Amino acid sequence: MNIFFKAYCRIFQTCFRLAMPFLPYREPKLLSSVKDIATEITAIKCSRPLIVTDNFLYGSGACENLKKALESHKISYEVFFDTHPNPTAKNVEDALKLYKSQNCDCLIAFGGGSSMDCAKALGARAVYPKRSLKSLGGLLKVFRKLPPLFAVPTTAGTGSEVTVTAVITDSDTKYKYTMNSFPFIPSHAVLDPEVTFTLPKHLTATTGMDALTHAVEAYIGGSVTKETKKLAESATKLIFENILTAYNEPENYEARKNMLTAAYKAGIAFSKSYVGYIHAVAHSLGGQYNIAHGLANSVLMPIVLKIYGKSVYKKLAKLAKAANLTKDGDSDKTAAVRFIEAIEKLNSEMGIPKTLNGIQKEDIPQMASHASKEANPLYPVPVLMNAKKLEKIYYEVGGLQ
Repeated sequence: MNIFFKAYCRIFQTCFRLAMPFLPYREPKLLSSVKDIATEITAIKCSRPLIVTDNFLYGSGACENLKKALESHKISYEVFFDTHPNPTAKNVEDALKLYKSQNCDCLIAFGGGSSMDCAKALGARAVYPKRSLKSLGGLLKVFRKLPPLFAVPTTAGTGSEVTVTAVITDSDTKYKYTMNSFPFIPSHAVLDPEVTFTLPKHLTATTGMDALTHAVEAYIGGSVTKETKKLAESATKLIFENILTAYNEPENYEARKNMLTAAYKAGIAFSKSYVGYIHAVAHSLGGQYNIAHGLANSVLMPIVLKIYGKSVYKKLAKLAKAANLTKDGDSDKTAAVRFIEAIEKLNSEMGIPKTLNGIQKEDIPQMASHASKEANPLYPVPVLMNAKKLEKIYYEVGGLQ
């Protein structure tokens, strides 16, 4: 990366950091159970929600308590249960058709990040009927108020219930692009531990590590604030203390509750302080190969942190201390290495691989280009890298020579 573009990136990031206190960030209203949604829908004078979920959750019966709560309050609803793991523009348009044809007036996203991304994008299209979804992508392209959105995370990881972001895949180009606008923050976040009880173990693992990635990237970047620092440290501590319990004891209420809290805090942290190259590379892998975002982040995290090297030792040492991973007398480097090794140990204990299969060398230049365009100049990463340097990450995560 040439010196002039580096300077541009850092100036751009500094401007956003200085502007953040004046931007219209807000937090959603918190609910503790899906049973509270019906009362709140009535209170905000809505009457016909569209539930946006996926085939697995709908078929498993996970939505039953939500449906019963709505029915007990005589609230009619529709269900879109065909959300893809990496929602596409067509996926969103299909959901939008149902929303319009049934005269819905609010949204309930029930699921992981994909369901919430689909619902957010649907909301954007509903208020911008003459705009294509892609034209609404990028930074601060959506200004109109979206329909009320109740976000019910069934995973403790994405933090989408509190973020300004939606991620959509262009199925033609296999490009996964982000949409970052303040109206994407849901009006309500429903942190109900019981809906996470049936989450498969491998998703408990990868979505939990996804939340850790949010906390870590927000913390090590150049836009961290006192608020996001505390949130990231708290989220990191909660994850290290609870993820294995949630993994091994899926119906442990306290562990599930703490993981939801951690994901929520990490979501606020990265919404205000941004993410970095781990996410940019993960998005490109998801677009190209449909690799689950949480899995990609889990595998990428220790690889990218090692590549950053000494630039992140001091901050990782503080996260290691927050997670009670340090020993008296540890240098910053020693503590940082302990932190990365602890991540690798968690991955190993939960069956997360060290590398990802199926990455093709011929695809790497294009994916690296996509990652570079996403990250630069917006993400305040510890070390700036151009597409050529980012290629090294793909080779390592793919176990390629």
